[in-house]
Amino acid sequence: MKKIFKYALIGAVAVGLASCEDKLDVKQHGVLNYDTYYQTDEDAEAAATAMYLQMRGLAYNYTLGKNMLTDDFWAGGAQRNDNADLEQLNEFTFGTDQNFLQGMFSGYYGLIYKANVVLGHVSEDTEAMRRARAEAKVFRAWAYFDLITMWGNPPLVDHELSSSEYSQPNGKTEELWALVETDLSEAINSGCLTEKTSVNDSETWRVTKQFAQAVLGKAYLWQGKAKEAAEQFDNVVKSGLYRLFDGEYENIWGYNYKRHCESMFESNRVNDPNNEWDNYDFMYVMLNWRTDRLNLGNPNIVYSNGWGFLVPQKNLYDDFVATEGADGYRLTQTMKTYPQIADMGITIQTGQTMINEGLFMWKWRYEPEAAGFMGMVCHQNARWMRYAEVLLLGAEAHLAAGNSGQALKYINEVRDRAKLAPLGTVSLKDIQTEKRLELVGEGTRYQDMIRWGIAADRLKSQGEKCPVLDSNGNVKYNTYNKDASKFGFKTGKHELLPYPGTEIRLNPNITQNPGW
Repeated sequence: MKKIFKYALIGAVAVGLASCEDKLDVKQHGVLNYDTYYQTDEDAEAAATAMYLQMRGLAYNYTLGKNMLTDDFWAGGAQRNDNADLEQLNEFTFGTDQNFLQGMFSGYYGLIYKANVVLGHVSEDTEAMRRARAEAKVFRAWAYFDLITMWGNPPLVDHELSSSEYSQPNGKTEELWALVETDLSEAINSGCLTEKTSVNDSETWRVTKQFAQAVLGKAYLWQGKAKEAAEQFDNVVKSGLYRLFDGEYENIWGYNYKRHCESMFESNRVNDPNNEWDNYDFMYVMLNWRTDRLNLGNPNIVYSNGWGFLVPQKNLYDDFVATEGADGYRLTQTMKTYPQIADMGITIQTGQTMINEGLFMWKWRYEPEAAGFMGMVCHQNARWMRYAEVLLLGAEAHLAAGNSGQALKYINEVRDRAKLAPLGTVSLKDIQTEKRLELVGEGTRYQDMIRWGIAADRLKSQGEKCPVLDSNGNVKYNTYNKDASKFGFKTGKHELLPYPGTEIRLNPNITQNPGW
């Protein structure tokens, strides 16, 4: 009897377990099934949104990292070593484990991965799906443009990688450029990219055909294909959908002037009080003036919390003065001198100092209405490209292609907006100067300096000294390094950035750039 009961119990347990297994046989939540997902317009839009969000997330490392590698800014802050990472970049003392460079590198590949997901799984069945695919090609090409121009020969990843493919070797630069050209050309010719409805359309926020043409023009120009580059920039101009911002220049990055007529592409931030933390981003707190050392006076001028990083160098100011005078329209609406902010009622607190040469960025000032929760939430859009850059790139491309008349037309259009007299002739040096002044702080100068071959001369002394501004408005310079071998741009090394140490340690197939 006991044996029968035992077998019956075993049978009952077995039936019970089978029943439980049936109940537990449910679909896994939170995991995408590629066999059933990406099959609708809604799925394609969700995949496209992931790319837009990834690019928006790049703005912090992109803006601070790229600007620190130029002669336009000091690292800034309250005192020396306030932000060692920024100082390393600014003084060319960084190594392979540099946080901003790691963030930039991985951020670009994050965007490439999301683009590859779209291209690997979204079909061409509907207009929305075709648009998502075209946008993916633009995003992937944009990311690779920066990777190529700053790292040289990064791994070429044109599809989702399986686990056996993770350790990719360096790509061949010519094949990487070919991918950029192909992606952009196919996206432009697809007929699926968005276009503005008019020059005054401020509602269009998606990647446009003209933005893709501008990026393709840059890719051609960096490869020395001047004629092809000029054609792409001309296409943007001829579209008639963009023009130089016709408001006051000081508002060209303004919070209340999102997606204006000059904006080629922006990453959106919507000020939604119910979802404020969707806009968590303390980039503008980093860029804002060092407010804990200032008597702000009028609190409506700039936001009350700021850390004072990326402050203008005097040599940038001197270039402005040489071009347009000390009271130049564009100069005074790009940056302010200490006497000028003192006239606004803003002064340095008695006994306080800051790393500053007596100059304060105004173009990217942190306006109070753009800030939330101590400035850690920012409702300002990330701006990626302006029409002025298209005109100046077009001027350079036409000059290189032998069409100085069109080059002169484009540069004078920018100068006219800056209230400068037109040039009668144009040289590459004219374009270099105009581009520095017009696009200061917009992430273009480092790659320009490398391409123009002026980086070694202009950046060789960065890291030797550091300015200190006191409460009387006086500037003194503290020398921190006397051994020139330990700071500044070094020929044969800094033309290319180092592949992050984490990548080298995890990927045995990637070769580090020379000098690192």
